[in-house]
Amino acid sequence: MIGVGTFGRNHARVYHQLAQEGMAVRLVGVVDPDTARADTVAREFSCRSFGSIEQLTMTHSEVQAASVAVPTSHHLAAARQLMEAGIDVLIEKPLATSLAEADELIRAAQRLGRIGQVGHLERFNPAVRAALPVITRPMFFEVHRLSVFTPRSLDVDVVLDLMIHDLDIVLSFVNSPVQEIRAVGLPILSGKVDIANVRLEFDSGCVANFTASRVSTERVRKLRFFQPRQYVSLDYGRQDVLVFSVGGDDASGIPSVNPQIQIAKPATTGEEPLHAELKSFLESVQRRSPPTVSLEDGRRALAVALDILAAISEHGKRIDLERLHA
Repeated sequence: MIGVGTFGRNHARVYHQLAQEGMAVRLVGVVDPDTARADTVAREFSCRSFGSIEQLTMTHSEVQAASVAVPTSHHLAAARQLMEAGIDVLIEKPLATSLAEADELIRAAQRLGRIGQVGHLERFNPAVRAALPVITRPMFFEVHRLSVFTPRSLDVDVVLDLMIHDLDIVLSFVNSPVQEIRAVGLPILSGKVDIANVRLEFDSGCVANFTASRVSTERVRKLRFFQPRQYVSLDYGRQDVLVFSVGGDDASGIPSVNPQIQIAKPATTGEEPLHAELKSFLESVQRRSPPTVSLEDGRRALAVALDILAAISEHGKRIDLERLHA
């Protein structure tokens, strides 16, 4: 486990848990330049602590896989060093700070024959998995991801911190190139964009509206989409899905006040998304199979996120946002 801040510690916790559950995995150690923090996490999860990747790889050649949860600006250096040491990597989102760095990670994985997965956690949310079989031709999305302010991840804008989760999900659901981006964002409590609203239009004609905030008074994580004769509501937090369909004669669903509308609730199996994500990553490592969320997937979400930030910047210049913010 490379980097044991708040989220890195959770990775260590789940790796330790998977070992206790009988999966063929052993948490060898945690790496963090803050050695006191590394020591604390290592004691908590019965492994060794290291101050650098070099210390880990020089003394433990048996390491086969690692999660990278260092600041985004260090993803390339850390993941490349691990891959060159023969270690498969799961890199937290966003994949990198630029498309050039993302491309370098992809090339390194291909050249070295390493598995690289990106930590787009919501792909493993039971609600997202339950919604996949329902998708036909989504034409409109409304997505909200609101969070209370914390000092975590303030090195990146809210688009790269929070919205990128939903960008990845919608891109995977729509599977069509983005044609147009309109976006507005504001710094509120940090020097970066803390709240953003985005409208994407795809070549397919689908339109998606996103709102992401890390300065909200409540926590909301919902995605809703409309497709011919159906409305689908997905709650990431509750891990459930509701499907409203017009017509049909399925009497097995939830009773509706309108007999022309059937309401179904696809079955979900409750599981911590991080648990499902790390288990999937380890299975890819063991089987040498493609990961569920590839480096290319991470690059695609990053490309759209960076285009959104460029659109936000352009909008800010048009309205002279710097003067208004001052």
